[in-house]
Amino acid sequence: MKDSPDNVNTTDWLDAIRWNDDGLVPAIAQDAETGDILMMAWMNRESLRLTAEEGQAIYWSRSRARLWRKGESSGHQQLVKDIRLDCDEDVILLKVEQKGGIACHTGRKSCFYRTLEGDQWISVEPVIKDPDAIYGKL
Repeated sequence: MKDSPDNVNTTDWLDAIRWNDDGLVPAIAQDAETGDILMMAWMNRESLRLTAEEGQAIYWSRSRARLWRKGESSGHQQLVKDIRLDCDEDVILLKVEQKGGIACHTGRKSCFYRTLEGDQWISVEPVIKDPDAIYGKL
């Protein structure tokens, strides 16, 4: 069978991804039920493979230079319902069930809680839970 753009035939599904020069790919987490965009993080081959195997979002933390299991310190895990690859093969979309309703380390539902009004960023989503209560004093 001949490969087509819509039916990638590869011996390793991870090889179909166009990783950046650092071996990473951006991953967008979307609420599987509401469609709300919750956050963006980076994944490497290992984190994406483990995410697919375990059904829980696992990212690559660039600041900590290690795997980061979403919710490991907050308890706000992301259970993965679907993993998609965009048409350019360089962005991952994770459709997730967000445990606790909080995806952002600021205690909000989404990391995209600010909107541009004129020349200022205005917060438009409330804090659901104080980050100090989630993580302790930062």
